[in-house]
This record gives sequence, C-alpha cells and structure tokens, in this order.
Amino acid sequence: MGTLGFLGEWKFAEFKRAFREVYMAGAGAGERSRILEGDQSTDGAAAKDGGILSRAGPTGWSSVRGKNLGATRGARVLLRNRLKVAVGTSDNESTPSTHPINHSPSAIHAMNEIIIHRGATPHLVHIAIFIGGRFLTEAVADGMIISTPTGSTAYSLSSGGSIIHPLVDSLCLTPICPRSLSFRPLVLPASTPVTLRLSEETNRGREVEVSIDGVRQKQGLKVGGEIRVVGEEILRGSEGWIGGVPCIMRDGGAKGDDDGWVGGLNGLLKFNFPFGEEG
Repeated sequence: MGTLGFLGEWKFAEFKRAFREVYMAGAGAGERSRILEGDQSTDGAAAKDGGILSRAGPTGWSSVRGKNLGATRGARVLLRNRLKVAVGTSDNESTPSTHPINHSPSAIHAMNEIIIHRGATPHLVHIAIFIGGRFLTEAVADGMIISTPTGSTAYSLSSGGSIIHPLVDSLCLTPICPRSLSFRPLVLPASTPVTLRLSEETNRGREVEVSIDGVRQKQGLKVGGEIRVVGEEILRGSEGWIGGVPCIMRDGGAKGDDDGWVGGLNGLLKFNFPFGEEG
C-alpha cells in the first residue's frame, strides 16, 4: 500500500464501493492521446482495430461518458506501466547480452522499481550502464534504481530522481549516492532497453543485493552478472487491453479535477504549502 499513499488513495475496505462506482460510471482505460489533446467526447477504449494488437503507449483516464453517472462519475481507471526485468550473465565485456527478456525464464515484472544496492558491503559499487545496447558510463555509487513513473515517487524520489506523471511513457534511471556529480538521474523512453552490469575488474565486493518492488531477491547480482530492464508494452486488441496494471482513481483528485496525481503532490508531498505551516 506504500507509505505516502499515492497508490492507496482510498481505504481497501471500500473496494466494493470503488468497483461499483467504476461500473456505474462506465469507466475504462482511455487513450493517452485523446486525454492530452483534451478530447473528452469519445471513448478511446471503444475504438475498433479489427482484432489486431496495436502499440497503445501509456493510457490515461477514460473519456467514457458512463452508464448512469455520466460526467459526474466519481471513479476512473488508469493503466500504470510496468517494467520487465531479467537477471543473467554477460556475453562479453563490451556489449550487453542480446537474449530477449520475453524469452528469459527468469523474466518478471515490476510496477515500481528495480534496485541494486551494495547492502552490507562497505565498498561502493561499480556499475557499467548500457542504454539501447550502447555503453553510457560506469557509475560508482551505493547502487542504482530503475523506476516506472509510478515508482518515481518512492525510493527514486528520495535519491534525487525526477517526479514523473503516470501518463508519461518512460523509465527513470537514478543513482544512489553517486561518488561523482557527473552522473545525474536520467529519464528515458520506456521502450529503451537498459542493462546494468557489475564490472569484474573494479568491484571489491563480489555480490550486491537486488530488490524488486520492495522485495529483496534471494539471489543477488554477482560480479560479471547483469540486469536487463525494458518497459512493458501496453497493447490494445478487440477484447481489451493487454499489459499494464489497471488502477481505480476515485473522486477526481483534489478540488474535483480529473488529475488525482496533482492532488497527491499537494496533499502527500506538501506542495503549495509555505515553510513553517502544517498541511
């Protein structure tokens, strides 16, 4: 449920009422392009594509007018992006592994973030970073975070990462206490493959901890190993959406607007509150 409450906007005990509101409102996952263009008159999710799956990108709040509640509905559905991650070994020192994540037996999904951290090891970690198969840099830090827009308000935020709106199709690469200020947090397209590899020559520790969505993995990442991450595709077919995590947004956020995310920033992170005043 989280600590701040970005994903826990309403009490779980109210889940029956929340689902009833969604049903009565006729709310569904709408298309991001229609939402951002301000078209609230048509249902993006109802568009027909002949049964062929198409790349949908991140999706936004539905523009369906509803069964009974119409424009006054109090619940909407948001599809949140996830990350696909696989842990393996490198093929060679200069390029990351080319094994597709989809076919990896160890591939799993993350809604918030993937973290590698030095753990109890007193030494900093040397992490070789590859973006789209090309070497970017070797970061020296306590660890590295790859987060979704949903996870950007969790550990990544505490480490200095950017706050990303859930409608932005992206992932955030954030170092944890980097030794050099030359490496800063990066926001990348969600479709960009990112590989993190432990350098064999420079790492003094032999293994680092791996955590996925706050759950520490039994097997850590050893020197010479690598983690491969890419954003999950959200596809739309004739029978609905494939991929992503549907989330119920209730009450339209702060001040009755359509963006509960803005209300979350004001209410949970205390945006728009002067210093010295209690929210």
